Amino acid sequence: MKKLQGAFTALITPMFEDGEIDYEGWRKLIQFQLEQGISGLVPLGTTGETPTLDETPEEDKLIEIVISEVKAYKEKLAAEGKARDIPVILGCGSNDTSDAVKYVERAKKMGADYALVVSPYYNKPSDEGIFRHFEAVSKIGIPIIVYNIAGRTGKNISTDLLCRIAELPNIAGVKEASGDMNQMIEVISRLGRVKPDFCVLSGDDGLTLPLIAAGGDGVISVVSNLAPAIVTELCETCLKGDFEKAREIHYRLMPFFKAAFVDGNPTSIKYAMKVKGLPSGGMRLPLVEVNDKAKEIIKKALEECNL
Repeated sequence: MKKLQGAFTALITPMFEDGEIDYEGWRKLIQFQLEQGISGLVPLGTTGETPTLDETPEEDKLIEIVISEVKAYKEKLAAEGKARDIPVILGCGSNDTSDAVKYVERAKKMGADYALVVSPYYNKPSDEGIFRHFEAVSKIGIPIIVYNIAGRTGKNISTDLLCRIAELPNIAGVKEASGDMNQMIEVISRLGRVKPDFCVLSGDDGLTLPLIAAGGDGVISVVSNLAPAIVTELCETCLKGDFEKAREIHYRLMPFFKAAFVDGNPTSIKYAMKVKGLPSGGMRLPLVEVNDKAKEIIKKALEECNL
């Protein structure tokens, strides 16, 4: 199993103002990401508004498009002698283990390279329940990225528990969005530096530089929906050890790291993309467009960051 490294975009789902999915906009957004050199794509995550999407036909069609576009682009690169991996990490989370298993099976069947599986939310299971949840999805036979985000799930995956989960088959890494740098460094120390194929990816754009500096591998990014080339450059310079240049990029982007979440996610990044003429559009309730104050903050950050 090859270790994931770089910038991976947690894709929005473009919609029209009435909430219907803009499939052509989705295709254009994927092409934009690929042409800008993104390391990989993460469709159907939280940023993609998955809780409000229908499994069939909406999610299935979105998956089909992203898989086909990435395949075609990789074939184009290969023909030009520039072959590289561009993994698709498909969001497969649920707080119902049987549904999570079903989604991971779908990811494998439809050709995704990895499945991103969040810790069960709302239920707040015990550590043993979380372990058994990941044990169930690990049996499907596709690499799994564990997603730890206590702010949304209500339950942190401790490093001890993650180390236990990492011993299961097909566990390829973690998207660490605990927001606790001490925990993230402990994960790198106990897993990222010990298991050669286990990746530690930041779930927070603003922590990309310190995470990689500590030995991590990259980011699953919201900001890269708008600025894939710059976020990719940030990761690449960090991974090369050029931290002087990486700091310049980090501080350039820092105002937008904040603005991209000023009035929620993906509402804030969708508005920023609308300002820059990228496919984004409306949202489905309970999400609504950002407020007027947030709009001004986002516009100002775009100008400050020269985006």
